[in-house]
Amino acid sequence: MDNNDINNIKALVGEFFDKMTIPATKIDVRISTEEDLFLDQKDALNEKKDSVLINGGQTLFETQRVLKMVLNKKLQKNFYLDLDINDYKKQKIEYLKSLAKDLADHVALTKETKTLFPMPAYERRIIHKELSHRSDIISESQGEGLDRHIIIKAK
Repeated sequence: MDNNDINNIKALVGEFFDKMTIPATKIDVRISTEEDLFLDQKDALNEKKDSVLINGGQTLFETQRVLKMVLNKKLQKNFYLDLDINDYKKQKIEYLKSLAKDLADHVALTKETKTLFPMPAYERRIIHKELSHRSDIISESQGEGLDRHIIIKAK
């Protein structure tokens, strides 16, 4: 992708959010070496619009999916898109890593099994990855569908 593509992406993303009646004045576009596209939309959104757009992450991921389809069609290019709004994903990843570490430390100390709340696959993957280097605990996913959760137990 060249600068022309990046400018087109910024314009299309701005138009996309304008049609949603959400201001998108600060759009950061980064492209990785594999031509993956990372969009950070950082605005001083009011709390109501921010919570509507993110909604626990679900609306954010659906917005990302629709935006990817729009950009792929308009640019006639197929690429991976990662949309983050006001660092929601970044903060969520840090929270999940911290939670995993704290619970693993507790399990290692008390030998008490901990069961986490049900969560989507991408969140479970973050926790499993964070705990994969630990030799004193085991993390595994259990359950089906929306009830799938992680159990952390001592080895």
